[in-house]
Amino acid sequence: MNSLNMLRPILPEDRIHPAIRQKIAENHRDLIDEVEAAIENHPLVVVGMAQNPFVKKARRALESAGIPFHYLEYGSYLSLWRRRNALKMYTGWPTFPMCFYKGMLIGGAEELMNAIERGEIER
Repeated sequence: MNSLNMLRPILPEDRIHPAIRQKIAENHRDLIDEVEAAIENHPLVVVGMAQNPFVKKARRALESAGIPFHYLEYGSYLSLWRRRNALKMYTGWPTFPMCFYKGMLIGGAEELMNAIERGEIER
């Protein structure tokens, strides 16, 4: 797909030097693969980090609504930030949590709570 047709800008591969393309493609690929596997195996996945109040808010909202979810936690404010950056670059979503429903990124805590209120997430 041409990057001009996309809503979010992504640097085209032809503008990345060939010597570093593989390094970019493999950057914390194991983390991305783990999240992708969870998304394939669970209807609702929340990806977060310790100590983040928005992650806690999202989890509490799901628990209060009685909606089951799979949670993945990667570090805290003081650890694993480089690994989490790979997810931010992959999804284009800049913050945590990252909430996925039926394979689609629906956003963070606020977007998740709005989807729950609208009845868009099945219990």
